[in-house]
Amino acid sequence: MSLRATFIKAAIWHGSLEEADQYLAVHPELSSGDIHTAAITGNVEAVRRFLAEDPANATAISEPYGGTALVYMCLSKYLRLDKSRNDNFLQIATALLEAGADVNSGFWTEGQYPEFETALYGAAGVAHHATLTKLLLEHGADPNDGEAVYHSPETDDNDAMKLLVETGKLAPENMALMLIRKHDWHDHDGVKYLLEKGTDPNAAWFRGWYPLHHALARSNALSIITLLIDHGADPYLSNDGLTGVQRAAREGRGDVLNLFAQKGVSIELEGIDQLIAACAMGDKEAVQTIIKRSPQQLTTLRSMSSTLMARFSLNNNKAGVQQLLDLGIDVNTPYEAGDGYWDIPEGSLPIHIATWLGWPATVQLLIERGAYIDIPDKNGNTPLALAVKACVDTYWTYRRSTGSIKALLDAGASPANIPLPSGYPEADDLLREALQH
Repeated sequence: MSLRATFIKAAIWHGSLEEADQYLAVHPELSSGDIHTAAITGNVEAVRRFLAEDPANATAISEPYGGTALVYMCLSKYLRLDKSRNDNFLQIATALLEAGADVNSGFWTEGQYPEFETALYGAAGVAHHATLTKLLLEHGADPNDGEAVYHSPETDDNDAMKLLVETGKLAPENMALMLIRKHDWHDHDGVKYLLEKGTDPNAAWFRGWYPLHHALARSNALSIITLLIDHGADPYLSNDGLTGVQRAAREGRGDVLNLFAQKGVSIELEGIDQLIAACAMGDKEAVQTIIKRSPQQLTTLRSMSSTLMARFSLNNNKAGVQQLLDLGIDVNTPYEAGDGYWDIPEGSLPIHIATWLGWPATVQLLIERGAYIDIPDKNGNTPLALAVKACVDTYWTYRRSTGSIKALLDAGASPANIPLPSGYPEADDLLREALQH
């Protein structure tokens, strides 16, 4: 691969600018060597010179992927990370478009699932750059571009995504996909916006997955579930053989079951789901009544313990976890499946999950009921390591506290291999104190 192609590879898509900047430090001529590298680095003068020399440069494609200058520019890390160059990039995009660049051109990636990467995908789905997104749309970019639709919701800054929606041209299935992706981001405002724009909460994405089911699978906050219900989401629609009510129960979402009941949705279930729902709602009397009437349900419940303990712990349902434990489920039941979305490896114990998600009350209960406090997960992280990491290196640091850390240290967990400083001074104080004893 040529030097310039290697530079282009380092300077686009995701990640930091470190490698690209290293190339430029050694080879500063790269930024003005041709129209593609000039566009990527925001070199307006060079781009204009290349267009003046030959207008065909606006549509010329280049290694390593076969992209045009416009496509590579919209994927540029400099566009995404160096806001001081914003005006330069807008001038370059305008010049390229006026010179005849195809706003909907792109290139195919390789691999098992090839994707068509366009300028709009780069602007709206990688850089999340609203002004550039607007410019591309004004020049005819297709708002139904699959990659732009899929990736533009991947942020809490919804301006670029909104521009796609406000064209009024998005297909209903793409609106539904955006809504599902917003559930991946736990974005209350984004969900609210899409629902208020008329997104159908009962539209299944092409994979047959409904927004309510996805919100439950992603452990969205009750306020987001409420938005869906208030906009007409049907809890009785089924995915994978489960209605939304059944899924809420199996996720340990007693709060959601209570919401359904408050909204007039029947939460009467049958068979094992009736027992699971009673556990999720922390209703000990109902649990005992069901088991007395159908003792075989207890055997069935225990056979599902791997998933139930994990999901109840993940969703901070302390009362529900207590019901499961009181029914004889082992506090150290491993989560055989794991959960890649939450970075929970296969075989993780409930205490790994509760510490990683940052739920001190559930952690305390698990400790009291005999959870292993020093055993590492498959990634080598002990519950204490996960509790610390949850406070400094997750999307949920906003709810951090020292609760889980203190509970583990009080129970005798070893702080010996926890790197200090951690990035959370209050945790460091507890860890240093424990190391002195």
